[in-house]
Amino acid sequence: MLTVINRHRSIRKFLCDPVPKDILHKILMAGTKASTTGNMQVYSMIVSTQPEIKHRLWESHFKQDMVNQAPVIITFCADFNRFVKWCRQRNADPGYDNFLSFFTAAIDALLVAQNIALAAESFDLGICYLGTTTYMAESIIDILDLPKYVVPVTTLAVGYPDENPGLTDRLPLEAVVHYEKYIDYSEKMIDEIYRQKELLEETKQLLKENNKETLAQVFTDNRYTKKDNVAFSKALLNVITKQGFMNNG
Repeated sequence: MLTVINRHRSIRKFLCDPVPKDILHKILMAGTKASTTGNMQVYSMIVSTQPEIKHRLWESHFKQDMVNQAPVIITFCADFNRFVKWCRQRNADPGYDNFLSFFTAAIDALLVAQNIALAAESFDLGICYLGTTTYMAESIIDILDLPKYVVPVTTLAVGYPDENPGLTDRLPLEAVVHYEKYIDYSEKMIDEIYRQKELLEETKQLLKENNKETLAQVFTDNRYTKKDNVAFSKALLNVITKQGFMNNG
């Protein structure tokens, strides 16, 4: 399994070859083995293979070509709908219409998604996470007919790779691991942690393409701007409210 993890790379170009049904079944089963809060399994996976559905999802995911190319698109949802209905049918009063319950279900869904990713890569399939899921949650809800208490939180494109990109750089372990207690970062530590990333040839190319002085500016001014973050935050909060998860009184 460590070999699978260490060779992970995001695939953005896929062959049109379908994923065999038996392999897809094994991958989905692996997802259900993920850790889950209280063994409630408050998540759902929506598997999309039909071209017309994928095309609509492609439009929601900022028209990223991989959504049309990949034979399988899996949308992972925080889902208390099923659990709430079970409670009511068993004379139990559910109290899961609140933000904590959404967050709990979102954690469940993300754990499942990572299991799916690892299982897929163990079969030599490629995967790519689509962060646009939370940006465009409302339109995805419409496309997939998601009922109350169901919110999409992430998506995986899955299929056989049509490219072999290099491994993506990662921060050193000391950047993300704290022992016993959190140790805040000094200016010197920040410089050391990000030095290697900032010296990469890819970084130099990004600075040139975006006409920026630092890599941090590429993130703040181009990729993830305050304006976009605020707009998408408001949209997601509206979705969470609409889907019934904001009864926090």
